[in-house]
Amino acid sequence: MKRKTFLRSTAAVASVAAVVALSACGGADSPDADGGGGGEETISIGFSQVGAESGWRAANTKSIQDTLTEENGFKLSFSDAQQKQENQIQAIRSYIAQGQDVIAFSPVVETGWDAVLQEAQAAGIPVILTDRAVDTEDDSLYESFIGSDFVLEGERAGEWVAENFDGESMKLVELQGTTGSAPAIDRKEGFAAAIEGTDIELIDSQTGDFTRAGGKQVMEGFLNSHNDIDIVFAHNDDMGLGAIEAIEAAGLTPGEDVKIVTIDAVKDGMQALADGKINYIVECNPMLGEDLAEIAKKVVAGEAVEKRIVVEDAEFDQQQAAEALPDRLY
Repeated sequence: MKRKTFLRSTAAVASVAAVVALSACGGADSPDADGGGGGEETISIGFSQVGAESGWRAANTKSIQDTLTEENGFKLSFSDAQQKQENQIQAIRSYIAQGQDVIAFSPVVETGWDAVLQEAQAAGIPVILTDRAVDTEDDSLYESFIGSDFVLEGERAGEWVAENFDGESMKLVELQGTTGSAPAIDRKEGFAAAIEGTDIELIDSQTGDFTRAGGKQVMEGFLNSHNDIDIVFAHNDDMGLGAIEAIEAAGLTPGEDVKIVTIDAVKDGMQALADGKINYIVECNPMLGEDLAEIAKKVVAGEAVEKRIVVEDAEFDQQQAAEALPDRLY
């Protein structure tokens, strides 16, 4: 995977030997009760996923499950939080009780993690963040954060809008991601900064919770409330695809009557871009399994790791999407 790293090393894990010893001691109801860590060369890792709210998330889950296999030296315990923070906290505490070698998760929201992360740290279990960050004053509570630069993604989407439509007095609506989540906060910030000083006017902004159904519902409300919408900025492809359904149901042509800019670049979104229904997409690469495996092996071995790993993302217009689709992995 293409990536760039910020080389700020963390301290080595002090209690690796104790954690490895614990990994084979899961309770009777543990998913790993039949084997725990599976031996000295097998790393037990508990992963808590946000949910299955989008095509991006499905691709991200597949990347993790396809990489953290027994053949690659891992024993994976996987849980779906169904977009609820309390489910993730419960899963993390379960992984602590099982004595997993490593805990990894993609946080539903940014805040509210300090207590459970402190519990993991007290147990000597390193934590790796994927896709989304947490808001904490103590970054020693996690070993590394692997993911895209969401502010930059928003900026790149906003820059394209500004370059193409500044001077035309366009009216814009925004479909936000899950309230309180890092991508929703950061993409909004980056996009707003990029269009600042232009004559593009943001006339409405609501959360569609990163889902296609949510994007459709919110877009229907926008169309009922405003008769002058020129541009839609959706924080992910799925909400943009939902917006397309609402726009078409209103008798308008997406990509022409209403321009659409999204973030993610999953296959369904790329197909809509190639078909001219979306006008521009900034990629958010979901293939994080390889980096997660590499960092997990290093922290268990007591090696220093990069505190922040930024995955590099591409951008696509209609022609670029059409060219990329035949070989698209997600």
